[in-house]
Amino acid sequence: MTKGKFYVVWKGRKTGIFTSWAECEGQVKGFVGAEFKAFDSRAEAETAFKAKYADYKGKPASHGKWKTASVKPELPSICVDAACSGSPGKLEYRGVFTETGEQIFHAGPYADGTNNVGEFLAVVHALTWLAKHKKELPIYSDSENAIAWVNTGECKTKLKHTGKNGLLFALIRSAENWLAENELPEDGILKWDTEMWGECPADFGRK
Repeated sequence: MTKGKFYVVWKGRKTGIFTSWAECEGQVKGFVGAEFKAFDSRAEAETAFKAKYADYKGKPASHGKWKTASVKPELPSICVDAACSGSPGKLEYRGVFTETGEQIFHAGPYADGTNNVGEFLAVVHALTWLAKHKKELPIYSDSENAIAWVNTGECKTKLKHTGKNGLLFALIRSAENWLAENELPEDGILKWDTEMWGECPADFGRK
């Protein structure tokens, strides 16, 4: 692994934070059910060690980085993200509470979709969820395209309509109709700062 990383061992011969792969390897190699992960900074590692391995398993090392950032996202809030295997490919999206990562909605998978379409639908789904529950919370997305499309009220995808993705296009039209009939929050949709905060809490961890 890369020099200069910090290694958290939640389960091994010894647990804790180690500053070299050799030290970490000594605790986990050959240890059945070992739980460990590398992080780019001690602050991230310390935050992770206080949490559970399950919160980081299968997710980018930068997951949760926002908790140690000097400027944090607005809380409470909602984060949305999408995952698409191929372009077009099988698409799904979801929304979570930023602070806890608790999933509040999930949709898909849908055939012959794109990530941008999923991001757009995820933002609108979050807006409709807030309206349904009569709540006012900031919404974060890491997709500039999705935010722009929501602001203009039009999903400007170049995705071709096929026999498989008819439902997806029906959802797009429904989302556009909702945007045409409702006002966006005063602060608009907020951009998730991946560089400062790491991966969006709604990320599916498949990059």
